[in-house]
Amino acid sequence: MASRILRVVGLLAIVTLAGSGIYVYTNYRTYLFPPVVTASTAFMAPVSEAVYGTGTVEPERWARVIPFQRRRVIEMCRCEGQAVKTGQILARQDNTEEGILLQELQIRHEQLDRDVKRAREDRKKNEISKAELEQKETEFEQSQSRMAAQRARLDTLVLRAPLDGMVLRRDGEVGEIVGPTDVLFWVGPPLPKQVVAEINEEEIAKVQIGQIAYMKAEAFAGQALSGIVSLITPEGDPTRKTYRTYLRLPNDSPLRIGMSVEVNIVVREKPQAILVPTEAIVNDTVQIVLGGRVERVPVSVGIRGSRSVEILGQISNGATVLSPARSDLPDGAWVKVALTVTDKNRPAPMEQTPQSSSVGSTPVAANTPQSSPSDPYDATISAAITAQLDSVVSDARKNLHKFGGRP
Repeated sequence: MASRILRVVGLLAIVTLAGSGIYVYTNYRTYLFPPVVTASTAFMAPVSEAVYGTGTVEPERWARVIPFQRRRVIEMCRCEGQAVKTGQILARQDNTEEGILLQELQIRHEQLDRDVKRAREDRKKNEISKAELEQKETEFEQSQSRMAAQRARLDTLVLRAPLDGMVLRRDGEVGEIVGPTDVLFWVGPPLPKQVVAEINEEEIAKVQIGQIAYMKAEAFAGQALSGIVSLITPEGDPTRKTYRTYLRLPNDSPLRIGMSVEVNIVVREKPQAILVPTEAIVNDTVQIVLGGRVERVPVSVGIRGSRSVEILGQISNGATVLSPARSDLPDGAWVKVALTVTDKNRPAPMEQTPQSSSVGSTPVAANTPQSSPSDPYDATISAAITAQLDSVVSDARKNLHKFGGRP
């Protein structure tokens, strides 16, 4: 009897211990086996919002030299990079046909001149009427007009510099047939220079004259390039839905005429702001880690960047935030931070990411643009994804073990 009682007591103890274990595992599983998360540190840095566009470097004053008539080129200066004056001859076209026609008009004009002189003598003798004399004089004046028009046509076959400056570019060679659709010369003073940029109509309202613009050119990678908004065209292009914006460059700018550049016009700046990675924000909340537990904090989003976002709320500098955010974790859940993005390997807070389209995007420019080809942010994301996958696999294995599956 005593042995039976002892068995019952032992079984009750075992059941009690098992129940306690199940209760502890059920209620404190996240404490004993917290999910692995990745986190970043909220940091303070200068931030600026910019409007993106693309443009081309041009002189502020310049002109194309285009033939008026389609003729063969018989003379052309080799004067690229040379200074020229207004009216200086740059090229000549074949004028044989026009010259022959002018000779014919001259011969006709000389004959009419003799006819007028003879008619005046005859009129004095009263041999012809006044009307006949006036007819001869009219034909003579018409001949003068035709000759003047022909000389003007001949002059159009001589291509001249339209303004003082430099021959910036020359196209075409002697012997080629060119016409009104062909540009043979670009002429203008090389300084001052400007960037003519196309800005999306959705963003143009933010752009104002006098704003500073930061530029990026492949020829000067890593070099700080800037300009000032000097003019915004009043009428936009309804087809491309863009507005032409002019940015004046400093005289010592290394950008050369004709280069293509990416432009970020700074429309808003803050000297200091709290920033977190973009993927840390979900539904206007940020998950912070305090004492190993997750806590959701409501925030307002300020200036957005491609990688970092300004937040306004109860988030202090240096706070640990989940990045990426974990919407599956409730407030108070225990977590294990596997990786923290520190200031040392964090990329520039608001770095400009080049856009595939020429216009229409509003990224945020950093005070320190350009990242190195081996961006540490890519390594951070890769590690974050790896840690997230490890957490999922670990949870799956535990569930399989719990329900009788193979670990």
